Amino acid sequence: MAGIKALISLSFGGAIGLMFLMLGCALPVYDKYWPLFLLFFYILSPIPYCISRRVVDDTDSASNACKELAIFLTTGIVISAFGLPIVFARAEVIAWGACALVLTGNVVIFGTILGFFLVFGSNDDFSWQQ
Repeated sequence: MAGIKALISLSFGGAIGLMFLMLGCALPVYDKYWPLFLLFFYILSPIPYCISRRVVDDTDSASNACKELAIFLTTGIVISAFGLPIVFARAEVIAWGACALVLTGNVVIFGTILGFFLVFGSNDDFSWQQ
């Protein structure tokens, strides 16, 4: 039952994060949809780590190059997702208020993705791995 509660709270967090992203785009004061490009970063961010977990054998306690590369690529994607709205705001493509809403949505969405890997990342009975 704890897995269901975690899944529901993670989906609620994802919905709140997407709401902040949509508010940064669709409010009549801002009315620019450029921040929706961040959806690509949300989709791409867990992919390197998921691939490395499939490839890497976890019996090693030492760190290996594949896992380190996956963490590096994921960090690059996350930093780019935080940098893009700031670049848009500096170039006056979007307003600074929209940038603040989008950055708040980024914090919530990436926190939700991190929470998913912390909750469902172990190899126990209730897991999304095969």
